[in-house]
Amino acid sequence: MNKPVPIELLAPARDAAIAIAAIDHGADAVYMGASHHGARADAANTLDDVKRACEHAHRFGGRIYATVNTLIYDNELKEVEQLVNDLYRIGVDALIVQDLGLLRLDLPPIALHASTQCDLRTPEKARFLESLGFSQLVMARELTLDEIADIRRATTVPLEAFVHGALCVSYSGRCAISQAIKGRSANRGECAQMCRLPYDLVDGQGRVLVADKHLLSLRDMARHDRLEQMMAAGVSSFKIEGRLKDIGYVKNVVAYYRRAIDKVIDRQPDRYRRASSGIVEFTFEPALEKSFNRGFTHYFLDERHPVDGLSMASIDTPKSQGERLGRVTRCNGNTLTIDTHATLANGDGLSYYNAQGEFTGVRVNRVTSNGTVLLREPAAITRGTLVYRTADKDFSDRLAKASATRCIAVDAELRYTAGLLSLSLADERGNRVTHTLPCDLQPAAKPQGNRQRAELGKLGGTVYRLREAKVPGDVFIPASLLSQLRRETVELLDRAHCITRPVDKRRPEDKTTQCPTPELTPADNVANHLAEQLYRDHGVSRIEPALEAGAPLTTATPLMHTRYCLRRQLGACLKGKNANRLPRDLYLKTGTTLLKVTCDCKNCEMTLTLARQA
Repeated sequence: MNKPVPIELLAPARDAAIAIAAIDHGADAVYMGASHHGARADAANTLDDVKRACEHAHRFGGRIYATVNTLIYDNELKEVEQLVNDLYRIGVDALIVQDLGLLRLDLPPIALHASTQCDLRTPEKARFLESLGFSQLVMARELTLDEIADIRRATTVPLEAFVHGALCVSYSGRCAISQAIKGRSANRGECAQMCRLPYDLVDGQGRVLVADKHLLSLRDMARHDRLEQMMAAGVSSFKIEGRLKDIGYVKNVVAYYRRAIDKVIDRQPDRYRRASSGIVEFTFEPALEKSFNRGFTHYFLDERHPVDGLSMASIDTPKSQGERLGRVTRCNGNTLTIDTHATLANGDGLSYYNAQGEFTGVRVNRVTSNGTVLLREPAAITRGTLVYRTADKDFSDRLAKASATRCIAVDAELRYTAGLLSLSLADERGNRVTHTLPCDLQPAAKPQGNRQRAELGKLGGTVYRLREAKVPGDVFIPASLLSQLRRETVELLDRAHCITRPVDKRRPEDKTTQCPTPELTPADNVANHLAEQLYRDHGVSRIEPALEAGAPLTTATPLMHTRYCLRRQLGACLKGKNANRLPRDLYLKTGTTLLKVTCDCKNCEMTLTLARQA
């Protein structure tokens, strides 16, 4: 019989405090940036901070993955090599990597995970990356359940998939629009978020077809209701996006998915198990809609060409939509009445689309006993307008405090035999230790069981919580002696866990494997001589450098390659009956920049190229 598959909930962290909070709220692993070369330049951390996160996560069998997932230039290779050795020394469990040149550095035996920036969309690419020695593969966000299952059948290592958070409209690793227009490379951690800007959609003559809309801004992913299907397809690591998000966001989203994943595991304990240990308890009720979101979508999970294309993008605003409350029944200056079952509070933030179609907000000053909302500033909101709560003051206040505990269950057995007092501790991680002190104890005048159990249960300041205890209630044990024995035995249990904690190692590279792509373009992101060497070692005959490494920018250079299609979003798919709703030649215009829209109907993909830039 096959062993249950460990299911990993993988959380983002901007810093050590958020990493620790993510573990406390139920994450099995956390990914965070080191001091440099992480794909979020604003989420860098010192080695001491990463070490602190590792020490906390490891207590629960959790893991810390460091993101070293940018392109690396030749003059940076030695610096990255030193960084990796430092990360290994402080206890990082794996590196998330984009640049394959890193595999040719003199590295310690640390596990390597292939970043989503590696553009993993096919079984052939997955097999190739596994053959290079990657221990875990992060698949593209755009994949369907069937495509995930195909990759699972082609590989043996764990597969990681995004389950929640912001969506890049382009295939990850294949977006050059920020580099081309702003000189800020997304592959170097400096994305200018061009996809969140407003654009005009124009035809070949420059006539505006759609004005000032966020035509490339996707809704946020939420797959909490498809976890079981994703597990069945082969996903074992569920990744939450958001290394720039605040601590409240991470606490709430991690707590929500911890519960959702546990429900699936509880239904199928023979197939799945948790990837870490610890009993997690929350002081709040997790609710995804209360954290930053642009509205939710499954993206392409259910089918490659969703029928409801309108569900994928949020073209009216890139801002957080928050929680849908209800419609306005009355608005008179500062006084607002909403048809809603939600309880509002002083300080809440409300948002709505005004008469000009702008998503704007107001702040609640006070809520009366009958539910009437008094606003801080007068507003003119039309009756029937849909209102969202984009800031829940009470919920945020709860998350600003300690909002979860995580403890390791431990069973104790206390024995006294022939002048030796011994304590055995066995925890849920599978560790067991016994510690003995010589002493001369006397029979008790009255039963001591309750007092002894209470003394053994004094585990404050540790990660342990006493579950069961067998004690010799017929002997008298001084509290000071029992306290010493408990403290020293707990220290032994900590040491036992450090010694026995499983640690992944880098897998060997299969030198005979051929790269499935014999010729590489700038979109394949080769930025240093070691990456070029690796590809040539695996049969690649022609290699063009990455745009960041000197490839020329032309009107033929793909700046964005995506499965999202503007024509489908706007109800004018070229394969549908409404194709003539929009002309064949389409362009996106922002400022003086003009981008040509090309639809590949055979593969149902869209590419943006540069038509004009001042």
